[in-house]
Amino acid sequence: MDSTIQAGLDIQGSPADTRVVVAMSGGVDSSVAAGVLARAGYDVVGLTLQLYNHGAAVRRKGACCAGQDIHDARRVADQLGIAHYVLDYEARFREAVIDDFAASYVAGETPVPCALCNEKVKFADLLATARDLGAAAMVTGHYVTSRAGASSAGTPKRTLHRAADITRDQSYFLFSTRQEQLETLRFPLGELDKRQTRHMAAELGLDIAAKPDSQDICFVPEGRYRTVIEALRPQAHAPGKIVHLDGRVLGTHDGVAGFTVGQRRGLGIAASEPLFVCRINAETRTVIVGPRAALMGRTIGLRDVNWLGDAPIAGGEKVWVKVRSTRMPAKAKLDIGPKGLHVVLEEPEEGIAPGQACVFYGEDAPLARVLGGGWITACESGLLDFGASAGARGKVAAADFVGPA
Repeated sequence: MDSTIQAGLDIQGSPADTRVVVAMSGGVDSSVAAGVLARAGYDVVGLTLQLYNHGAAVRRKGACCAGQDIHDARRVADQLGIAHYVLDYEARFREAVIDDFAASYVAGETPVPCALCNEKVKFADLLATARDLGAAAMVTGHYVTSRAGASSAGTPKRTLHRAADITRDQSYFLFSTRQEQLETLRFPLGELDKRQTRHMAAELGLDIAAKPDSQDICFVPEGRYRTVIEALRPQAHAPGKIVHLDGRVLGTHDGVAGFTVGQRRGLGIAASEPLFVCRINAETRTVIVGPRAALMGRTIGLRDVNWLGDAPIAGGEKVWVKVRSTRMPAKAKLDIGPKGLHVVLEEPEEGIAPGQACVFYGEDAPLARVLGGGWITACESGLLDFGASAGARGKVAAADFVGPA
C-alpha cells in the first residue's frame, strides 16, 4: 500500500484479520480507498447507500448518489473482489436531509445538505452498520485526514485535519463529526491530490478512473432546487414584498425560498444601484435588500456547536473560521454571551447567511486542525444600523435582526 495512505489509516492489527468497511459512492475517490485497502490484504466490505428516488438523475452527469453511481460502486466491488451491499436509506435520507433542506429555505435560510447528510446519515446510521459488521474502521473517500493523538488528560484522542490539497479540502462538510465517530473513521486520501487519486484508480484497473466529479446536490435534478422545495413545501409559493433597508417597497416576489443572503441577480426589481439580499424574514415573507456594505458582518450567532478541541470552550479562544465552503479561513475569536457561543471576526465578512456552517480551524494552512463548528443563526451587520433608522418610519426595524448575544 502507498505509504501516505498507510499512514492515514493507523489501524491496529494484521490486515488479513482486520475488517474495514468502505462507504462507496460510486465515484473515483471512494473506489480508490476501497482498492488500496483490498490490495493491502484487508477484509474490505463496501457499503453503498440508496438515498433517494433516482428518476431522471439515474444517468445525469455531475450528480452523486444517483442510480448510475450504485451501478458503478457494484462494478468496482466486483473488479476488486470484495463484498458489497446496497442499503436502502431513502426514508431516513428524506426525513433527515431533504425535508430539512426544504424547510430551511422556506425559513429564509441557506442550507448545507451535504454536511447534514454526513452528520445525520453517513456518520450516524452507516457508521453504526459498520460497527455491527465488526469493522475496525469505516473508511471514506473524503479529502480530509485524521491523526492519532491524546487529549489534555493523556487519553487517546484522534484529531481531524484539513486536506493537504486545499483546493480539494472537504473539512467544511465534516465539522459536525463527533469525537466518538472520529475514533472509528479513517480518511486515507487526505494527503493526496486528485491527480494522484486518478493515477491510483488507473493503476488498480478501475473503469471509473476518468469519471467526472459530482457537482450538484444529489437529489436536485439539474440544480433546480426550487422544484424540490415547491413539491415538498407548497407554502414556498406564498408572495411577499421586496423592501429596501430604507423602507421603500421595491417590488414583490412569489416565495422567500427563491432568495438567499448575498444574492444580487434574479431579484426581479429595477434599481439605480446594485442591490443585494441582506436578510429574509420568513414570518412576514419579506426580502430585505440593500447596498453591498450592508452585507458586511462580524458577530455570528451559532446553534448546535460541535467542539473537537482539547479543552472545553471558555471564551476568548483565537481560531480561524470559514463561513462558506468556498471561502478562505479568516481570523476570529470565540465568545460566550447570554445567548450562548458566538464568533467575532477580526475583519468583517460579506454575505454571512443563516443556515450555513461556521467551521473552526487552528490555523490557515494545509492539514490545519479542525476544531469543530456550528450552524449560523444570525449575523450582526450593517443591516442593524440601516434598520434602526428605518424603524422610525415603521418599515424595516432593528428588531428584524436577532443578534447572537
